[in-house]
Amino acid sequence: MNLTILGCYSATPRTNTNPTSQVLEIKNHMFLIDCGEGTQVELRRNKIKFSRIKHIFISHLHGDHYFGLVGLISTFRLLTREADLHIYAPKGLKEVITLQMKLADSWTNYKLIFHELSSKASELIFEDDKVQVYTIPLKHRVYTNGFLFKEKEGDRKLDIEAVEQANINIAYYRKLKQGFDVENEDGEIIKNETITLKPKKPKSYAFCSDTVFNEEIVALIREVDVLYHESTFLEKHKKYADPTKHSTAKQAALIAKQANAGKLILGHYSTRYDNIEDFKIEAKEIFNNVELAKDGKTFKL
Repeated sequence: MNLTILGCYSATPRTNTNPTSQVLEIKNHMFLIDCGEGTQVELRRNKIKFSRIKHIFISHLHGDHYFGLVGLISTFRLLTREADLHIYAPKGLKEVITLQMKLADSWTNYKLIFHELSSKASELIFEDDKVQVYTIPLKHRVYTNGFLFKEKEGDRKLDIEAVEQANINIAYYRKLKQGFDVENEDGEIIKNETITLKPKKPKSYAFCSDTVFNEEIVALIREVDVLYHESTFLEKHKKYADPTKHSTAKQAALIAKQANAGKLILGHYSTRYDNIEDFKIEAKEIFNNVELAKDGKTFKL
């Protein structure tokens, strides 16, 4: 599982920073999370193939989280994309994008499939045989969701030496990986746990931006391996957090600590700050394993 930060600052794009967007590589999926201005430029800069993006998750309808989307959709069209594109976003985005396409007479030559979100409770919005994605209801100035990405448990691993000693036909290897007991060449039932190994622990990633400090999400993200949580402000500007429905670095760290997260990644910094290292210093007073999102940085989760 790899996470590439395309942009991690709040509000407006600048020459050296970009608004929110990131790519999560998980079980052969390339998920795009939020799509601020400049996203497609950063995709190219980070050598991420446009054709691999088949699912886009938009947290909310503030411009710094989706103003790059119509441009990306248009570029997909110019590149003669054929694969379906699924967009999971608050209700209303379909209307916005459709109107832009209509007025520009630029209908896509591929299927554009919107999954409109309106529930205030967590819900499963994507699932296949390897991955699940749930919404994380957040508290912001408009309807907002974070997203929880969870790997499903994989197949068990064969202990080849034990399998061969048990005299099991190769035709049963697949069933062994799936966890079944099988019959060996002598007609004896062999217990699965005696000849296979547990699969690797499934990984999980939670994306939480934008939100005021909200302890209600802790139950949804408990034991998450990696948590990305917005940290728009430092404590010295905490007075701005509640009115704007944003969080401080310390508040993000408190959420990570309560959820017993494995790692906290901070992002969505206000552009008022010249040194983002201060965010890490403050967060580490509460939670030890803290890293800073930076445009172009890739985390191996």
